[in-house]
Amino acid sequence: MSLVNIISAVGNNSSVYPLIVRDCGIEVPTKIAMTYNQNLKDSKQMANNALRERLIDEYGTSIVWLGGIPLMNAVADWGIKKLGYDPKVNVSLLKENGKQGLKYNIEKFKNLAPDEVKAMEKVLKNKSTYQKLLAGKFVLSTAIPIAIMGYYLPKFNFALTDKLRKKQEAVKPIVQDTLIAEKRYEMGENPSFKGLSSTLANMSTVNKMAITDGGLTIGRVGTARNKYEKMENGFKMSMMMFLNFIAPIWIAKGLDNLSGKLFNTNVNLDPMLLADKQFVKEIKDGSLQIPESNYIEYLDKNPDSKIAKLCEKYCGVKYLKNRVRDPREFVDEKKIGKFLDELRKFSKEAAASGNVDKYAKKALKVKSANILANVGISSFLLAAVLPKVTFILRKKVTGSDAEPGLMA
Repeated sequence: MSLVNIISAVGNNSSVYPLIVRDCGIEVPTKIAMTYNQNLKDSKQMANNALRERLIDEYGTSIVWLGGIPLMNAVADWGIKKLGYDPKVNVSLLKENGKQGLKYNIEKFKNLAPDEVKAMEKVLKNKSTYQKLLAGKFVLSTAIPIAIMGYYLPKFNFALTDKLRKKQEAVKPIVQDTLIAEKRYEMGENPSFKGLSSTLANMSTVNKMAITDGGLTIGRVGTARNKYEKMENGFKMSMMMFLNFIAPIWIAKGLDNLSGKLFNTNVNLDPMLLADKQFVKEIKDGSLQIPESNYIEYLDKNPDSKIAKLCEKYCGVKYLKNRVRDPREFVDEKKIGKFLDELRKFSKEAAASGNVDKYAKKALKVKSANILANVGISSFLLAAVLPKVTFILRKKVTGSDAEPGLMA
């Protein structure tokens, strides 16, 4: 994997890669060190207890948070296949009546993709069952990680601390009255998929991670050992959600807008695309044909075109091995329209610059710098600023530097 690929991956806020870098690579190690140093102001024993709890909490949560949803999705897909359905059939096709409707696609692709059409026909005949299976998949992929991170992991952590502190009583008596408020997670009765089919079934891994973060916040507040720990967990977890899922998008937009004005360069495209030699070549020789409308028709008639391949890579358009568009998948025409508008705008500005190669290289450098700056800024806010603010508020509210849950 090249450096450009890596930068592109960590700059894609709709993927898990920025979260992995911020969470495991920067935020967690920094927060663990800061937690130890902060609690050391109280006592060595308090620092050790806080360090152990934070290690288990942070890395245990990261493992479940980053790996739990993909694992549960895979388990659910396996179960759906065992029941004779193809989980790749996009439920959005069920509510479409026009050019992306399930019936329309079955008729259009019956000779081009017979196996996929067969799977779609079964879904069409058993709409209700298939929708319920996808609803179950959504619940499975979010409820189990939420329960583990928000309830079982803290209970285990608190029980371990309680056990170890009792052993330490022979050396230094410690009185602890640990109250654990159980919080049950009920996802409600069978959801009505009529209005939520597209939203829930097509929810990305990152969006599901945001939902599990919300559940985790509720769980950590619910299982807190005293009111001060509840207050701290509520503040800390809600701010982490903001800094993980919202702030990076705002920062990216701000940096792109600012650098675009400062350097008079369009930096709205992905670094991998800016480094694509064929893309730059087609801009130079004027051979890049960008459709103005009828995107689906264009993609079906020109599956080997540069635009089709770019839409496949950046807009989620799926093709089968024979380069026939996958009829089971929903095509987001709005997303494609916005993407093609950006391509058209960049192409015009690059051509007008008089030197397309130089313009593309400059855009690549600026965009890459913006992505790295975004990772740095958001990581600093998560790993340094948020813990520091939390410690200040803790001292102000409790009068102590120690973790609220470890206070007697």
